[in-house]
Amino acid sequence: MASIRFLARLIAAWIAALCVMLVCWQAMDISHDFPTIFTLIWFAGLLLALGRGVSHLYRVRTIAGRIDPETVANRQRRRVEVPYGADETLDLVEQVVRALPDIQDVSAARGGLQVRGIIRHSIAEPPAQPVPLRKRRPRDPFERNTRISASVVPGEGACTVLFVCEPDSGAWSDWFNPDGGVSLEQAETLVRALTQRITERRNRERADTRQTAMEKELTAAQLSLLQAQVEPHFLYNTLASAQELVRTDPARADKMLGHLIDYLRRSLPRTDGSLSTVGQELERSTAWLEIMRLRMGERLAVHVDVPVNCQAYAMPSMMLQTLVENAIKHGLEPKPGGGGVWIRAACDATGLSLTVADDGLGLRTDSTGTGIGLKNLRERLRLTYGNAATFTIGNNFPSGVAATITLPIAEPAHA
Repeated sequence: MASIRFLARLIAAWIAALCVMLVCWQAMDISHDFPTIFTLIWFAGLLLALGRGVSHLYRVRTIAGRIDPETVANRQRRRVEVPYGADETLDLVEQVVRALPDIQDVSAARGGLQVRGIIRHSIAEPPAQPVPLRKRRPRDPFERNTRISASVVPGEGACTVLFVCEPDSGAWSDWFNPDGGVSLEQAETLVRALTQRITERRNRERADTRQTAMEKELTAAQLSLLQAQVEPHFLYNTLASAQELVRTDPARADKMLGHLIDYLRRSLPRTDGSLSTVGQELERSTAWLEIMRLRMGERLAVHVDVPVNCQAYAMPSMMLQTLVENAIKHGLEPKPGGGGVWIRAACDATGLSLTVADDGLGLRTDSTGTGIGLKNLRERLRLTYGNAATFTIGNNFPSGVAATITLPIAEPAHA
């Protein structure tokens, strides 16, 4: 029924045009009859219109799979919901419109959230290579250019895109000259292309989210593994020293066990994966140094210079402890007369700098250490801060080693 109504409308429009021509001829009060040539031209136009109408219906059925008043219309409108903001949606729409074949004069008005263009059928660029006559497509003299316009309507968390595809001639011409389903084809193409781009973008976003989650899980697992690689001999040696002091000096043994309890309490792993603070790490290292002072006696001197305003800044746990342990184990314990260890910190608008220095034996090739502590420290810095943090170690003057961690300034953590 829709096909019959469509063709009947064409015939009615051409009959109405003939009636208007006859009325105008009679109004001109011309003595002779209506010219036959005009009647022949009208009849030829009617046949051409019917031929284009049948072609229009055939192409509409091929594209849409149905024929109804919506699909046979020469002017097509489509709405698409896009789950992005106005600027992102306008970028997607502009990309889709520019990808249409034969599109020209594309312009995007960001202030008005509109994209316009025109598909010119009548002015085609000559082919790069000559085409044989039998393969050339004859030019349709009645084919009209197609205007493409897209408007973005912002909403809450999403936007609505309105596509309009229509011939560039007046609406009155639709009654006489169907567009052959061109507007329908372009409208369907725009909807499919935009839907595909949205799907591809959301797939990329989901893939990025999964990748980010996997990287976070991997980073957390690596950090947990690195933090778990703590030298256990300290605990054994401290307990052995406390056991011996219980028999010879109970007061010192009690003090050593108190410092050990304080150290172990502050060394409990964080279950939430959050950073520690300079102050917390300083308290842990100070408790450890107090134990070492009881073991080494006068051979160990401790100097701490950490401003109060630096103690609230965030830093990964156990890093300061690693540097302090290295200074004692590889620098001062092997030295016959012992020595001192310095902990210094400085913070300003550019970052936080934390240095552990000693006046021990310095960097040696005959060290018994495995280097796993410093390796873990560098790896944790990389996983936590990327390239924004640095770690340097070198000889101290006049003797010993100085190791410095520089961290990017961030919002201070609260102890």
